[in-house]
Amino acid sequence: MNVPDDLLYTDSHEWVRREGDKVRVGITDHAQAELTDVVYVELPKVGATYEARGTIAVVESVKAASDIYAPAKGTVLEINRDLESNPALINSDPYGEGWIYVLQVENAEELKQLKDAAAYKAAIG
Repeated sequence: MNVPDDLLYTDSHEWVRREGDKVRVGITDHAQAELTDVVYVELPKVGATYEARGTIAVVESVKAASDIYAPAKGTVLEINRDLESNPALINSDPYGEGWIYVLQVENAEELKQLKDAAAYKAAIG
């Protein structure tokens, strides 16, 4: 499994890339492999505020639907509209073109609860 060292990770298999006071979020290579072929993504609403660990999006595959959770409380600034027409980007490039949303984090301290790459690798075996 590909687990980039420069990202943070949640227990629910989202990756988080810090970009100043905001974060870009997607699902990990491990998560997309477990889901298999992603066929639909229900994106969050731009401007909406979500609680930490609250459901923010849904990814559906031929196998299952999976909730995507906010890594911290914040407001959605941007969504990846390319996923509307090409949800398979999550499978082909989970850490690049397959990102899901950008969140303006209210309290960056909440991000300290996330795992680094080593801890995430240990968690997924």
